[in-house]
Amino acid sequence: MTTIPWLGPVNYPIVAAKHAFDITLGKMFQASPSSSSDIEVPYFKSVSVQWRGVQPNREIRMWATPTERRSLAVRTGDLLICEGGDVGRSAVYDGPDGFIFEKSVHRARPIGGSNTRYLWYVLHALHSSEWLDVLCNKATIRHLTGEKLGALEVPLPPQEEQLRIANFLDAETARIDKLIAKRHQQIELLTERRTAALAECVSSSNSDSFLHPLVGAVSHSWPILPLRRVIPAVNVGVVINPSSHFTDEGIPFVHGFNVRHGWIDQQGMKFISVRSNEELSRSRIYSGDVLVVRAGSPGRAAVVTEEFDGANCASVLILRQGQSILPQFLSAFINSPAGRGQVQLSQYGAAQEVISAAQTLSFVIPVPNLGEQQYRVDRLTAALDTQSRVLSKLQHQVSLLAERRQALITAAVTGQFDVSTASGRNVTEGVAV
Repeated sequence: MTTIPWLGPVNYPIVAAKHAFDITLGKMFQASPSSSSDIEVPYFKSVSVQWRGVQPNREIRMWATPTERRSLAVRTGDLLICEGGDVGRSAVYDGPDGFIFEKSVHRARPIGGSNTRYLWYVLHALHSSEWLDVLCNKATIRHLTGEKLGALEVPLPPQEEQLRIANFLDAETARIDKLIAKRHQQIELLTERRTAALAECVSSSNSDSFLHPLVGAVSHSWPILPLRRVIPAVNVGVVINPSSHFTDEGIPFVHGFNVRHGWIDQQGMKFISVRSNEELSRSRIYSGDVLVVRAGSPGRAAVVTEEFDGANCASVLILRQGQSILPQFLSAFINSPAGRGQVQLSQYGAAQEVISAAQTLSFVIPVPNLGEQQYRVDRLTAALDTQSRVLSKLQHQVSLLAERRQALITAAVTGQFDVSTASGRNVTEGVAV
């Protein structure tokens, strides 16, 4: 048994990739002909190469000489590999003839019967490792040059074994991918149920209801009021991030990207000093305020909890707590389809979509009595808590399946088990179907 630094112990011979595959880098983009013999041809760039396959588009074209058209032609069975960007992302081509490839893409063709499908799985293993950061120098813009790719040490079993490994992994990863796709469908269904729960919280569909053009189905007994009549004020968080105020610890500084649909995410949160918080007193937030993202993807809303009482904020609107509406009900309405609809009608800006405080105050909202609001908020909280637990479990399963998939690929290409006897065994162990 030998060892490859980026892959670990290997039960197969090790060779440099260039000894098993003919590796060619594409040509620089050419926008116009340089001679009368040049031909305009469709080509692939790095974005055309995705793990799920190569995406041909005959509208993406450049000029090339007849010699380049022949030498850089892509044919079925070629492995195309991204040289930059998502370095190492690759796909085996299976499509129409007539395409070439630009300088952001390598083409690998077998030498002596080597298998490009097998190499594709080897590159999957490489892509999941940290070795690409070393190989491509993460300190600068990452590039997998032809020299580095050609010198890459890869395990190379006999041709027949390469084919068996590729066939085995095709079947087993397809099974795992099917399970992952099922989990994603279930996650999408949960998202739809969450939207339905929000809509149900702030609407009424009983015999006493009517359909309002902006807020949907509501009871005749519910007043529909502009927001300016139910909250005392709307303040604007700091417009420009005070980076000079940031500290390693101190007072939390909630940015718009921390505000999710119904909760505040602490990941990536900044901090400011007590003194800076005093200087930025107008954008200070308190328990019971509702924060609404005002720029970029405006409209997400969340209630400020006790954890963030006295914190500060940027890129949000601060809806101060009123006496006739519960903060949780207000947040639910803004996150509901009816609330998002009013946000979309109010946003402006060519470079970046924005909503203003004045526009937000003009939103209309149903205002049932506080007892009805509390009842509906309690039901929504229970529904969302259940959905969150299920969502967490599904996301964990997706992560576990992805890890299992990658471990299976690595084990197969390194010869850690005999693929001819391993099909279907323990591939999804520990993951509920």
